[in-house]
Amino acid sequence: MPRLSRRSVLTLAAAGAGASLIVPRALAQGETEAHGISSFGDLKYPAGFRHFDYVNPNAPKGGAFVHTASSWGYNQNPTTFNTMNTLVLRGDAPPALDGIFARLMVGAGDEPDSMYGLVAEKVRISADGLTYRFTLRDSATFHDGAKITPEDVAWSVMTLKEKGHPLLRVVLRDVAGAEAEDGRVVAIRFAPGRSRSLPLTAAGLPILSRAWYAGRDFEASTMDVPLGSSAYKVGRFEAGRFIEYERVKDWWGENLPVSVGQDNFDIVRLEFFRDRDVAFEGFKSRTYAFREEFTSRTWATQYDFPAARDGRVVRREVSDETPSGAQGWFINTRREKFAHPKLREALGLAFDFEWTNKNVMFDSYKRTHSFFQNSPMMATGKPEAEELALLEAFRGKVADEVFGEPYSPPVSNGSGQDRNLLRQATGLLREAGFTLRDNRLLDAQGRPMTVEFLDFEPSLERHTQPFVANLRRLGIEAGIRRVDSAQYQSRLKDYDFDLTIRRYSLSMTPGESMRTFFGSASGRQPGSQNLAGINDPVIDALIDKALAANTRAELVTICRALDRVLRAGRYWVPNWYKASHWLAYWDQFGFPETKPKYARGVPGTWWIDPAKAARIERT
Repeated sequence: MPRLSRRSVLTLAAAGAGASLIVPRALAQGETEAHGISSFGDLKYPAGFRHFDYVNPNAPKGGAFVHTASSWGYNQNPTTFNTMNTLVLRGDAPPALDGIFARLMVGAGDEPDSMYGLVAEKVRISADGLTYRFTLRDSATFHDGAKITPEDVAWSVMTLKEKGHPLLRVVLRDVAGAEAEDGRVVAIRFAPGRSRSLPLTAAGLPILSRAWYAGRDFEASTMDVPLGSSAYKVGRFEAGRFIEYERVKDWWGENLPVSVGQDNFDIVRLEFFRDRDVAFEGFKSRTYAFREEFTSRTWATQYDFPAARDGRVVRREVSDETPSGAQGWFINTRREKFAHPKLREALGLAFDFEWTNKNVMFDSYKRTHSFFQNSPMMATGKPEAEELALLEAFRGKVADEVFGEPYSPPVSNGSGQDRNLLRQATGLLREAGFTLRDNRLLDAQGRPMTVEFLDFEPSLERHTQPFVANLRRLGIEAGIRRVDSAQYQSRLKDYDFDLTIRRYSLSMTPGESMRTFFGSASGRQPGSQNLAGINDPVIDALIDKALAANTRAELVTICRALDRVLRAGRYWVPNWYKASHWLAYWDQFGFPETKPKYARGVPGTWWIDPAKAARIERT
């Protein structure tokens, strides 16, 4: 089914029904052959596995899953759409559109980074690790019945590298080439020094039809629906209102081990709302049946409508064992006025999390400190020996605090305007060259300091307004600017903002995405996820080291060091997190007893329960 994750990865079968028809090729010296790949070679599922442990292999097919988007990627927009081209920068595409494309290999939800074959049935890896040869399944086809060829795969890889969304261009920079070879084999070559995770990234790329794009402008914003090849295709849609993804009834991959028990709904429909409160009313009236709740006030006080009281609507909190990531107000350091780290730290001191959590969020959250929150990669305490040895190479190029306790935002007295913290902020502003005159904060040139918070909907204004009030107490001309969602996306792409809220979420094995979030090259490209404009050669060097780590323990050590340097940069005002998901749904679904460890499992492993659905219809 269409996935709603930026790192949308499906999954590969080790031995399919047609595997015995493939004549094995003799391996070259040092070459290895495998049914799956992972960053450190630790595969849970052996060749010939039947299905993933977290699915119900007998799950019934049918019915509809109607929801609103809770995550999105590339140029996708959760509130509206005006293009069906989602793999480029231009336009606003509907979430999950990239899910109509099959991949060579896809991920298992109960492993940190392992991938198993979908379009590819096996992979041969050269002795130097720089060439991966994928053997394609003979049964793999596009939705029009045409076979997926090695030429299609090679063209997709190189086109996405050269013309794809900036997120793709950044992570694919060390792909050296891709070519079709004899039979059903495609070879993807990587540059020496390539990152550890790049082969997984390449294996998880959407596979496009070269024939369909012939004569079309790949980068155009268009409502032409592209030709896909996954379990779902685009069905009915109305721009800005809804889109339906229809299950392909005779899909070629349905009985593969990576697909068994998944993609069970005939229709997966996304509803679009421009306002969260309006969206909640739509849920109450059963316009859609599933929502992930992100608003603590709504979760705590508004599920008292009849269907929730009598059990037709269920609320469920499920654990989130993935890194909680980094949510916060990111400060656009490309703008001269935000250049000084002490100024950025002063801004952070004006946000009273303790007051906000108690008075706005019902004490539902914890304060975020780290870019790797809720994971082993979060820096704590003073650097241990391995971290210290790594950081010593950068002494004099990073702040001295990197060699001590990592920076964490202070705890306020919960009053909403902690005078001690505001005094500290005033001192930092003075050190950064600002002066207070007639209750206005002026820079060295006598220009007033202004701060604008950019957003596209009002749900977080109750959190932002007290922050704005404290900034004004410091003499800063602060305010909130709300624009429509299309303009918001456009301004983010062009970095036309002061501060904006965003949540980054890294995997248990962070890879190429670190370059898109924190890398200098990414920060110079329009439309990247490096909203803060981080431009630091030390951070770039640590990312390179992380991507080349040989063991998971080494990766953890490097990420902790990276976390210290990032936190010392004061690139954001960290928000809050919780290590769980709040799910609300009309009680018409069945799902396995155990969810995948590193995913919600919804809607991928869920199904319609006819008895439950009938009870709701009768009520």
